Amino acid sequence: MFKNFIKLEWKAITRSSSFGKQLAVKIFMIFLGIWMLFGAVSMGAGMFFALKKFFPDVDPVQKVSEYLIYWILFELVFRYFMQKLPVMDVKPMLILPVKKDIVTKYILGKSGLSFFNFISLFIFIPFAVVLLFQGYAVVNVIFWFLSIVCIILSLNYINFIINKSDKALFIIAGIALVLYGVHYFNLAPVTENFRIAFYTLYKYPAAFVAPLAVLLGTYGSNFNYLRNRIYLDASIKEKISEVETKDMSWTKRFGAIAPFLRLDLKLIWRNKRTKMQVFMSLLMIFYGLIFYLNDQFSSMSYMMVFCGIFITGIFLMNFGQFIPAWDSEYYSMMMSQNIPLRKYLESKAGLISVSILVMTILSVPYVYFGWQALAINVSCALYNLGVNIPVVLYFGSKNKKRIDLAKSAMGNTQGMSAAQLIVGLPLFCIPMIIYAGLNYLVSLEVALAVLSVLGIIGFLLRKPLLDKITELYRKKKYVMIAGFKEQNN
Repeated sequence: MFKNFIKLEWKAITRSSSFGKQLAVKIFMIFLGIWMLFGAVSMGAGMFFALKKFFPDVDPVQKVSEYLIYWILFELVFRYFMQKLPVMDVKPMLILPVKKDIVTKYILGKSGLSFFNFISLFIFIPFAVVLLFQGYAVVNVIFWFLSIVCIILSLNYINFIINKSDKALFIIAGIALVLYGVHYFNLAPVTENFRIAFYTLYKYPAAFVAPLAVLLGTYGSNFNYLRNRIYLDASIKEKISEVETKDMSWTKRFGAIAPFLRLDLKLIWRNKRTKMQVFMSLLMIFYGLIFYLNDQFSSMSYMMVFCGIFITGIFLMNFGQFIPAWDSEYYSMMMSQNIPLRKYLESKAGLISVSILVMTILSVPYVYFGWQALAINVSCALYNLGVNIPVVLYFGSKNKKRIDLAKSAMGNTQGMSAAQLIVGLPLFCIPMIIYAGLNYLVSLEVALAVLSVLGIIGFLLRKPLLDKITELYRKKKYVMIAGFKEQNN
């Protein structure tokens, strides 16, 4: 039966109208996957010797066990964003004499062949082989490796569970941050406790039973969940949900752009992808710690400008670069109404401006690292307000690919086009070049002043700039409408 399922899925792929595009993408992904697997093998083979060099007095297996918990938490978050769960159209199967247990086992078994499982295995297989060549006990290494396999597969099935709720993702991310904070401030021996727990899997082969039990438990939980929902009635049952209403009367103070602003706020609140963009933007306020806590960036102040543009303008990039594709499902309806396109773009600019202001306020604590950090963030915020907002709106006129708002934010290429790849150049490179040149030729203060002045000038010229951009949107209107109607773009 599994063989028949594979044949059916192959026919669905080859007979698809977008087969050519899918084939080209899959060939590229295969080469990318081979390159990543080669890197994973190299990492696994060299991990033992690297640990032996940097920690000569510690057993590499114990060192791996010490930080294994962080790998588990990182892989859970990474899988949530990047791993696509296996999908199978089961409706036609429900009227055929096919057992639901077999369909469920096929879906779960298919997920076990995920690339994310293999890339982890390609790290630990070479590491285990090196352990055997280094004289470690064969039985201990084999059962330790089997325990790792169980953990990898358990993460695969846990990903099924956390994908049902965004709350689970933030709980896991919160646990990771708490563990890192406790470890960083030496509040408790976190890594030591986990080192003992995971090293037990190597020291006592019988401990293999524990990860095996976790694997069977996660598999069984997903099996029961899917098996109990494979019914024909479930696909035709009318969904009843409670409608949540929000009082947005306060938006009336914004005048003519208020209706569009309310529409954007409702769109963000009610859809998974846009809501995730907001949450990710808020989390990115901690991105600057990567630069300010790393001494190697202290001599590269232009990288602080990159950081400032990124932190204060993260929502501008996440949300702004897909304008007006967010409204692709009803864009043709909007364009058929007597709706002032200029006000529509003003509302987008206003929403992004508020996000820049909020992120700038949240970045004020970076003054802890010196007044330069605060000055850079404020200058970058002004530059984002005056220059990068018109730039993003201009490149939005190139968007003609629809977006499914119900899908997750990351690991999703819907709406992506060449415009999203090109827009990063003016957003980041131009302010970094301006700053680096003036900082080298004159001074830090002059470089930041020029960035700020450019932002203020752009803000003062927003009206004529929006006039030009609005005219461009009018010229591209029918091309964009046609693009948004295509389902497989």
